[in-house]
Amino acid sequence: MIEQNQQAAIETQIISMTPAASEKVRELLKQENDPSLGLRVFVAGGGCSGLQYGMTLDEEQEGDTVISMGDFNLLVDDMSVTYINGSEVDYVDSLMGAGFTVNNPNAVSSCGCGHSFKTADGGGEARGCGCGH
Repeated sequence: MIEQNQQAAIETQIISMTPAASEKVRELLKQENDPSLGLRVFVAGGGCSGLQYGMTLDEEQEGDTVISMGDFNLLVDDMSVTYINGSEVDYVDSLMGAGFTVNNPNAVSSCGCGHSFKTADGGGEARGCGCGH
């Protein structure tokens, strides 16, 4: 039992969610009405800073880190774990628009739109934001 609790503590440190983000995911999952789905958070190449965040409703895949958020799961692939370790997913609804954002302590520079970032290991120099936001 202790090992399970230790593993859960390690996994929840990988990525966390604000209450607003958790509520929005619950709404989206309720609309889909498919209990096999969870929220996949991933990192892909691209964006004005070199890497960008992505999120989608998806089923668990082999090699995923699965983080239980109580009534739903966060899914993170092996490659993305390195880049988003310690991050927090938030949902912001403001005059500028609504959407998910990732607060990532590993990012040394990020784009003003909040979807693109660069880590210290990524090398190169910071570039201006070309998001158009």
